[in-house]
Amino acid sequence: MTDWGRQRNIFRGIVRLVQFNSEGLREFGDTPQAFFNSLAPLLAFPLVGGARMLLTGSPRLAVANVLISGIALIAPPVISHWFASLWHRESLWLRYATAYNWCQVAIFVPLLVLWLVTAGRLGAAGPLWVVLPFLYVVVLNGFLAQRALRVSVLRALLLVVGVTVGFYFLMAVPVAIIAWLRGVNIVQLLETGM
Repeated sequence: MTDWGRQRNIFRGIVRLVQFNSEGLREFGDTPQAFFNSLAPLLAFPLVGGARMLLTGSPRLAVANVLISGIALIAPPVISHWFASLWHRESLWLRYATAYNWCQVAIFVPLLVLWLVTAGRLGAAGPLWVVLPFLYVVVLNGFLAQRALRVSVLRALLLVVGVTVGFYFLMAVPVAIIAWLRGVNIVQLLETGM
């Protein structure tokens, strides 16, 4: 499956995949190095945010933010690898995980910019800016799972649901533990900034 001699273009791969063209998968490597390279941009955002919080005098919040972001970064690949192993698709998983990470970056950055530009100015249309991108991401992740792991639509849906539920569960656990240790409820904890 490894095609070492081929010139890859990650940008071209992302553009094709976000348009639901499975040819984009050929632009991503299936090596551990390709996977780690795809994690780098995702890791940059929480590190910059943590450094910013640290500089503003919130060291506990900075550490909590970086640790929770680390969980958020690692949860989808770990959960999807479990499914790939269960379905005997481990040999296809690295390319899937690499493409998944790059597509998350490609979706996250424009949404972040859109959110920053329109913060507080969307009015009644605000919920649509949350729901529509979420639905698009779910469909894209299902498409990636189906094409990259070569599984049925039902298995792709199961993987997307498993990764999404697992992701939110793993994100909630550290917040709940911190709230329990501090003797407050989760809402109070989030309002006070951990």
